Amino acid sequence: MAKQQKQLPIAIVIVLAILYFFAQKLGLLPSESQQPAPPPQPTAPIDLSRLPHSPSSFNKAKTLVYKEIYKGHEKTFYCNCAFNPTDRSVDLQSCGVTPRKDSKRAQRTEVEHVFPAHQFGHFRQCWREPEKVCPAEAGKKQASGRQCCEDTDKVFLTAHNDLHNLYPAVGEINGDRSNFNWGMVSGEKREYGKCAMEVDSENRRVEPPAYVQGDIARTMFYMSATYGIRLSKQDIQLFTAWSQQDAVDGWEHERNQRIEKIQGNRNPFVDGAVYDPNQIAHYADE
Repeated sequence: MAKQQKQLPIAIVIVLAILYFFAQKLGLLPSESQQPAPPPQPTAPIDLSRLPHSPSSFNKAKTLVYKEIYKGHEKTFYCNCAFNPTDRSVDLQSCGVTPRKDSKRAQRTEVEHVFPAHQFGHFRQCWREPEKVCPAEAGKKQASGRQCCEDTDKVFLTAHNDLHNLYPAVGEINGDRSNFNWGMVSGEKREYGKCAMEVDSENRRVEPPAYVQGDIARTMFYMSATYGIRLSKQDIQLFTAWSQQDAVDGWEHERNQRIEKIQGNRNPFVDGAVYDPNQIAHYADE
């Protein structure tokens, strides 16, 4: 009898643990990957004159990516697939990519934000509280956070259209990457043929091919330093390692020069700058 009484609490704990696990799976409780984004870090007033001169619209930015920045280097970023800058079709045979699920989307090129707009948008009031910044008119639908920011926030719009953060990508891979964080994925989960792009949708994490990890790291550092978005210690350690392991190559230098001619600024991390989180300017909502 005494032995049964000692085992009862253990049984209760096991049952509760099982219930908690299934509650997370069913969406009744938020999993670790579904936790809401942390609140923005304290910021200081922004000097708008120091912002890059990025294109005024995303459509203009995309056109520049396809026809100017990648002119003569029509290769998608993650998988090195040849693409047509006019109709934006992708030659999947040129890179050995096989569609995971969406063959139609896999055959078109899309422009990818390496630092997701969803992530830097959360640092802006227009994204967090669109009902306050862009109140809906009577009888009209409330604008989304993204739309509100594009309409009202110069800092967001500049960051959203910043050419240093935009890369051509196979459409399906761009969609699968979504706004997931960069990181290491266990198990070599590869679902795109010869392209070593690994997407862990359950943990909202993506591990890119080794030959672009440095490019991604230097882009993340640029966006953090330019727009005052703090990176976690874990991200800084990861991106520093990636940048060291995958050095800047000739095309990355050329891309940096082409963007400077259009946008008026360079990515200093491509030029050899060392990321220092203590020197980041923190921009406030206007």
